[in-house]
Amino acid sequence: MKPTNYHLFDFLDFDPDLSRDESLWKAYKPTSVYEKDGDICINVPFQKQVLSNDMAPDTTSPREEYTLVIRQYTSGITRLFIGFGEESMTDQSEMLQFSDRVKKLPLQVTQTEGEWLITTQDGIQRALIHVKPPVLDRWSELLPDPQETLDLRLYPDGKREIRLAAYDHFSPPRYDALPLAFCKRNGVKERATLSFESKPDECFAGTGERFAKMDLSGQTFFLKNQDGQGVNNRRTYKNIPFYLSSRMYGTFYHTCAHSKLSLAGQSTRSVQFLSDQAMLDVFVIAGDTMEEILRGYRDLTGYPSMPPLWSFGIWMSRMTYFSADEVNEICDRMRAEHYPCDVIHLDTGWFKTDWLCEWKFNEERFPDPKGFIQGLKKKGYRVSLWQLPYVAENAEQIDEARKNDYIAPLTKKQDSEGSNFSALDYAGTIDFTYPQATEWYKGLLKNLLDMGVTCIKTDFGENIHMDALYKGMKPELLNNLYALLYQKAAYEITKDVTGDGIVWARSAWAGCQRYPLHWGGDSCSSWDGMAGSLKGGLHFGLSGFAFWSHDVPGFHTLPNFMNSIVDDDVYMRWTQFGVFSSHIRYHGTNKREPWHYPAIAPMIKKWWKLRYTLIPYIVEQSRKAIASGAPLLQALIFHHPEDKLCWHIDDEYYFGNDFLVAPVMNSENRRDVYLPEGKWVNFFTGERLEGGRWLKNLDVPLDEMPVYVRQGATIPVYPDEVECTDDMDLSKSIGLHIDPHFKGIFKN
Repeated sequence: MKPTNYHLFDFLDFDPDLSRDESLWKAYKPTSVYEKDGDICINVPFQKQVLSNDMAPDTTSPREEYTLVIRQYTSGITRLFIGFGEESMTDQSEMLQFSDRVKKLPLQVTQTEGEWLITTQDGIQRALIHVKPPVLDRWSELLPDPQETLDLRLYPDGKREIRLAAYDHFSPPRYDALPLAFCKRNGVKERATLSFESKPDECFAGTGERFAKMDLSGQTFFLKNQDGQGVNNRRTYKNIPFYLSSRMYGTFYHTCAHSKLSLAGQSTRSVQFLSDQAMLDVFVIAGDTMEEILRGYRDLTGYPSMPPLWSFGIWMSRMTYFSADEVNEICDRMRAEHYPCDVIHLDTGWFKTDWLCEWKFNEERFPDPKGFIQGLKKKGYRVSLWQLPYVAENAEQIDEARKNDYIAPLTKKQDSEGSNFSALDYAGTIDFTYPQATEWYKGLLKNLLDMGVTCIKTDFGENIHMDALYKGMKPELLNNLYALLYQKAAYEITKDVTGDGIVWARSAWAGCQRYPLHWGGDSCSSWDGMAGSLKGGLHFGLSGFAFWSHDVPGFHTLPNFMNSIVDDDVYMRWTQFGVFSSHIRYHGTNKREPWHYPAIAPMIKKWWKLRYTLIPYIVEQSRKAIASGAPLLQALIFHHPEDKLCWHIDDEYYFGNDFLVAPVMNSENRRDVYLPEGKWVNFFTGERLEGGRWLKNLDVPLDEMPVYVRQGATIPVYPDEVECTDDMDLSKSIGLHIDPHFKGIFKN
């Protein structure tokens, strides 16, 4: 659609020709307020608007009144709920998993002539509603008076004011945002919007794996999961309906509906949210630090679990290995040449037909799957397997799946060219809203896990067949939630059989952080692919997720998707980035084993060994992350939200709480590095540096990387070289003291 610069069309998605039977209903001044079971209920009338470019009340239609509910929790969380249809507030949701820290705090209201003050029983102000008309100095009748509005201010932690955007308009007919409204189409309520006030210097982050600059202000996003097809566009595999603000609050929109979120984009004065569902359930979380806010979000949606020790080692993969002999040859060579490695991943080629997922090994190329897997385990390798949540037309399970509705029945024939990049290439989507289908899927995986497989790659899941009948909900609501149901099923059966809770997942929605871990999708093996991956990972970490990885050195190549050569410097620099990530996996469309890059292979081995040296630190930081709001990869704003420079830096990060990492992402081997406030020590040279400044145009040889560690920190490291984590006894870890005697990791 071409932009019209009218709020009605550009944000609320009305037909610019005004030819459809649709209407907008705007919130007016509340008529009454009362307390019920510790909640505050506000009766809000809504006035239908004339179907026109400019907004004006349709006085021929009576107002409709709905109840807005305010609920207060501990941890500085205020909840707003309004259901315009049959929906009611509930805590029974796949997305919600309240922690013990979330306790409801009863609210009370005090009414005066112009204000309704809402407090908790300790007297702390939690909300304020202005009901007094604004003061006027009337001298002109050129324009009509503004319509009534809902003027509501929230104070989730009793300190910060988060105000609905009550007055975001140029003139009474020309609105840029609405504090609260809903829409009807053909007489049916189908969309709802809510807006918060945005300040002129306010910055935003989060919203999922966003391949964008650190400060997201000025942008509008469609929260609809889809195949990202890379990491350099607006599509994304992982949309999370949550954002962080530089004003030290975050907002979680509890919905799985396709939605739109404008972070001071449609209007610089407002954060606007539009849901395709006629319901709004919004949690506003305030805190003194980013960690407090993110912990509040995890208090609502669940905490990540701890991945197993072996998962922190090197994963080796490519698309794809085709036989047991090929895999054994690669694994034996890594051991012979002393490349430490823990996981071998089999991608699309372990079936009878490449890409045709039947959850069974090709009997000719893998004649003894269990013996093959157990043999690798004796060598210290775990096996990870690729699969996906769709059943192909030619799969041996297709008749069983159709007969029992394990895949949702299609309502119309799908048109597809068989690209293997879409759900439409398959006969149906496994219906995880149907318990019998979920158990059937778990059974398919159990057969593999019983052989000794330790991880399932839960690929895809962003898209489902939209023209299908799912047992539990409409496809429009299931599409975003699907990732959560899919990964939960795979995670649960993996943990039940192996004892290790882990998946390797691409898609995500709110709550998926409970089921680690996730990787960044199909990045290009290029500098822009690496930069886009890091941006996505930093925003993902600011969206409630602790663990995140990426394909080293990028998934596909250019200009030929499958067959171009990966440059040595891209492979080397991406390896360095991977070593300082929560998990590191090599994967892509062609050769990924280091000996195929002989000029840099010795350097690669050195960095792999450094990875294993750092595993005690990674485990320590992971344990802290799963009990807090912290991710492993932390944007600079996580520690320095008050530093305005940090809101514009997306090519550096903290790795845990003690490392500052600045990957080199160019062939010139140079970059600028910003050192935040504090005292820093170069991890490789021992050089001492004062923070709060830029290091300009650093020359960084290919085998080096700008990595700094906090002065005074103690970094747990493993003192011995190992082939895999089976050789590690973490009780033997030693502390590397970053004190005046520290000369650099390779010199100490």
